[in-house]
Amino acid sequence: MSTGLGFRLSRGVRTTISPPIPRAYEWAAQYKPTPNRPLLDMSQGVPGIPPPQFLRDAIAEASRYPNSFGYTRWDGEPTLRAALADEMKLSYGRDADITVDDVALTAGCNLAFVAVAMTLADAGDEVILPVPWMDLNLLGIKTVGLHTAPEDGFLPSVEKCEALITPRTKAIALVTPNNPTGAIYPPSLLSAFANLAASKGIALILDETYRDFVPSTDRPPHTLFSNTSLPWRNTLIQVYSFSKSYCLPGHRLGAVIASPHLLASLKTVLDCLQICPPRPVQIALGSLLPSDELREFVKGNAEGVQARHRVFREQLPGDWEVGAQGGYFAFVKHPFGGVRSEEVCQALAREVGVVTLPASFFTRETDENDGLAELGLGEEEKSGEGTSDASELDERWIRFSVANVDDEKVKRVCERLASFVPRGVE
Repeated sequence: MSTGLGFRLSRGVRTTISPPIPRAYEWAAQYKPTPNRPLLDMSQGVPGIPPPQFLRDAIAEASRYPNSFGYTRWDGEPTLRAALADEMKLSYGRDADITVDDVALTAGCNLAFVAVAMTLADAGDEVILPVPWMDLNLLGIKTVGLHTAPEDGFLPSVEKCEALITPRTKAIALVTPNNPTGAIYPPSLLSAFANLAASKGIALILDETYRDFVPSTDRPPHTLFSNTSLPWRNTLIQVYSFSKSYCLPGHRLGAVIASPHLLASLKTVLDCLQICPPRPVQIALGSLLPSDELREFVKGNAEGVQARHRVFREQLPGDWEVGAQGGYFAFVKHPFGGVRSEEVCQALAREVGVVTLPASFFTRETDENDGLAELGLGEEEKSGEGTSDASELDERWIRFSVANVDDEKVKRVCERLASFVPRGVE
């Protein structure tokens, strides 16, 4: 297949899977909705409600300030950085050792993760991520899969991770609550991974985008920021997104919380990628983040998502099995033996108008040979055998996002699942 270009694309982009959401929406475009049977989208992890009116007003007002049109510091507005450091002490405890100098703001959490990876690793180096995963092919970094299993609630094993560490390993990257499985990693597990990373002289990257959606308890998500026996700045790098808790993904705002020594090097990468993060939303949030009004909104938003998880679990047909659930997501095993999850998700979207994502979208790297062949490139372009993580995950597991639908839509999805059988399946 010709690319239609008079030049060649990078090997990294040729061997990286296509973004999953557009692929799912291509399936959904073939569904013919009616007023009584509209399209129901549980594919994308996006807030189902806008930010509160007072935050929208504050962003609109901030966008009128003359200084909002200029650059800000590479690490973001000092007021918001300080407010985030203080806010984190509400989540992790007042003894959490976090200061404004540990915080750098970014144009979204995706960019934060990429910038951290670029700061830590060179092409050919390795980063360990639990499977299901997102890979790092575009950076030339080898993603090493740490396989998780439904019988373990999709929690990663410290022992299995240790066996994967090589001289080229630069970091372990964890996401909790997890995307795509929804699994919530307990504090003891996170401490064990931090100890492992410290003992091996590698970084622990912890993505806690969904931390505000962990069911409320008297305990923090973990104690890594207050553990005096293992100073967190030596090992831990946290990345965070404002998109989910504050319902403003279109404004692209994230953060890196790390040692100032790491941030000094991260600055070089961020200056190449973003110059500075978007300014009006920073100005607006800087004064509002500490307010009780905004905290109540975040709390109510999280409680609403947790309630929707309960509705989904209660209404889900009995032959569909929840393997893990948390944050925005539920990871569900479909009941059709011998039918791959990708086929089931295509049929769900095309035939009954329910849009979801198969586990295979999070487990397979593109086979380099296949990818190059599809581009019509010659044999001299092909090298290596490619890799695949096809497994039971590919066969039976599906990600449902409960955040971007209301309770009634969740019930309607479950009603359609109850009567759904893919064509050709008896």
